[in-house]
Amino acid sequence: MNINKDEWHKYNSKQRLFNWVCWLCFITLAVYTWQVMNQDTIWYFVTDSPNQIADISARMWPPRWDYMSQLWVPLWDTINMATLGTLLGIMLAFPIAFLAAQNTTPSTYIVRPIALFIIAASRSINSLIWALLLVAILGPGLLAGIIAIALRSIGFIAKLMYEAIEEVNETQASSIRATGASSLQVLNYGVLPQVMPSFIGTSLFRWDINIRESTVLGLVGAGGIGLKLQESMAILSWPQVTVIFISILFTVVLSEWVSAKARHAII
Repeated sequence: MNINKDEWHKYNSKQRLFNWVCWLCFITLAVYTWQVMNQDTIWYFVTDSPNQIADISARMWPPRWDYMSQLWVPLWDTINMATLGTLLGIMLAFPIAFLAAQNTTPSTYIVRPIALFIIAASRSINSLIWALLLVAILGPGLLAGIIAIALRSIGFIAKLMYEAIEEVNETQASSIRATGASSLQVLNYGVLPQVMPSFIGTSLFRWDINIRESTVLGLVGAGGIGLKLQESMAILSWPQVTVIFISILFTVVLSEWVSAKARHAII
């Protein structure tokens, strides 16, 4: 009886060698990063962290509920900062998305790269860094936080929207173009109706994210409840910190519920 000595393998020899090299690089990188982390890590503090957590938790309880009367205005400022920043970001992201999409940009060699650069720059810099820069330029206050939220939102909204624009059904746009419609009319009747649900959903989702991000912008002087958090932590008033944490959690949960209901009602 003849026995077939050929065995089936999932990968050929080149693929196995490539996988082996990838795993070797990954392990080498993991070992290197572990060594870098250990250089400045004081492991005594790490092993003592359970005691520190227990100590701070004991100081944070019971919450100082009467401090809540001082948080309503900062909470309202935080919500306004996120809302106004999101609206400003939407107004700026809307035209940038059409300039970045291949099927709607007026120039794929000049205008589109500029629009893509704006999107990449906005997404690369965190809102906290934007706030640090704007507080140094504009001074502390809600204006710096609003603009920081807007600058961060442009990249998020414009990227998702221009990808939705590039995926529209060209048959509908071509049918409208065949009637002799102008480019603006094609956008208005052939493209916008297809991308508006995605645009609205993305905008509401970004507003939900901005509510969370705006709660910490006060730590760098941009106003809102983050400023109260910084003050309470500076004087080691842990019962007040507990109340602030609870109020932030309640605000975030409420914003998620509102965002979900609004998307369900509009889209």
